[in-house]
Amino acid sequence: MLKSIHLWNVGPAPEMTMDLAPRLNLITGDNGLGKSFLLDVAWWALTRTWAREMALPKPGVDAEIAFAFTNKSGGTHAQTSRYQRAKQRWGLKASPGMHKPVPGLILYAQVDGGFSVWDPARNYESSDGPAAFLFTAPEVWKGNEYCKGLIDDWALWQAGKSHQFEVLTTVLEKLSSSSTEVLVPGELRKLTAKDPQRYPTLRMPYGEDVAVIHASAGMRRIIALAYLLTWAWQEHIESAKLRGQRATREVVFLIDEIEAHLHPQWQRRIVPALLNVMDALTGKPGTKVQLVTSTHSPLVLASVEPVFELEQDAWFDLDLEHGQAVLRKRPFVRHGEVGNWLVSEAFDLEEPRSFEGERAIAAAQSVLDASAPSAKEISSADQQLRTAGLPDIDPFWVRWGYFMEKQTAPTKKGNGKRGKP
Repeated sequence: MLKSIHLWNVGPAPEMTMDLAPRLNLITGDNGLGKSFLLDVAWWALTRTWAREMALPKPGVDAEIAFAFTNKSGGTHAQTSRYQRAKQRWGLKASPGMHKPVPGLILYAQVDGGFSVWDPARNYESSDGPAAFLFTAPEVWKGNEYCKGLIDDWALWQAGKSHQFEVLTTVLEKLSSSSTEVLVPGELRKLTAKDPQRYPTLRMPYGEDVAVIHASAGMRRIIALAYLLTWAWQEHIESAKLRGQRATREVVFLIDEIEAHLHPQWQRRIVPALLNVMDALTGKPGTKVQLVTSTHSPLVLASVEPVFELEQDAWFDLDLEHGQAVLRKRPFVRHGEVGNWLVSEAFDLEEPRSFEGERAIAAAQSVLDASAPSAKEISSADQQLRTAGLPDIDPFWVRWGYFMEKQTAPTKKGNGKRGKP
């Protein structure tokens, strides 16, 4: 499991430190502040390969990436890599116990649909195979030199009624959006007269079998993840047997924007489901899972409130301060309603409303706070509220309605005070 990352003169800030929790690690922050970059570096620290482009330091300065992880025996290993500008690479000195990467199964799901897999039974020796398995989004579905791809493998597994198909079916069920809308494989189907391929299908809640290539974006992301989990685990088991090794009991998921394409109902279930999916995949309890994921979704953060444990989980937040990205490990506070997360430090919104609604309420609030607002100011704020699209049930209307009643109520003669509404 990955324990820590320390960056110096590489990335969006002069220095960043990330002390990871052993189970769940959430990363929030505005676009462009380094969430995906942190996941790329985490992948490199665990596998010593780059899933995408290599991280480059700031020009003309020395740069370092320090990291630490635990191995299968439970020991902690730390190492620092310095950028070798002349060779245009990150150097890494070998030390006892460090000639091989961490012996766990590593999966990295990119937001563009691409996947990366590192297998301790297949990727240790560069002469014995690739340094890692890297799949573009099309290759996940149609395969490459290392993998037949989702369409062919699924069809072969299903037609042969194999153990892999049983596992895939179980994983799909565990990753489903709800107990009433379970992802269930349908019958293999030929789509056109010219195409000989029999395509996998999903049985929709309305009873029709739809080819996976015609599924929604959210379903495609989930079934791609389910397929890669099944493929990677089954290949690991078989390769470990061939090498006379024990299968790993540690799995690390790196997922960029875990909520991408997912309906809110799915966003509320995906993190807890992934934390538990390895028990379903392996058929045995006790597999150690570390999930490191970025998110823009308040629903995702709300969904982990029942399962978040201070000893096992962590939340990291990126902010822009004085023109510089700053990474902080924040205390996880349960906010309950999703709207409360929107105005928390995770998303920094002033109001959990539309931009127009936020501006209208800010203008009205300034009128409420003023000691003697003019009739023109009151009228302007009232007009903004009524054209901002606030729903009738918005709680701000109660305060504003009471205020407006006071403005129009008749005053008692002789005392100069306004009467009660």
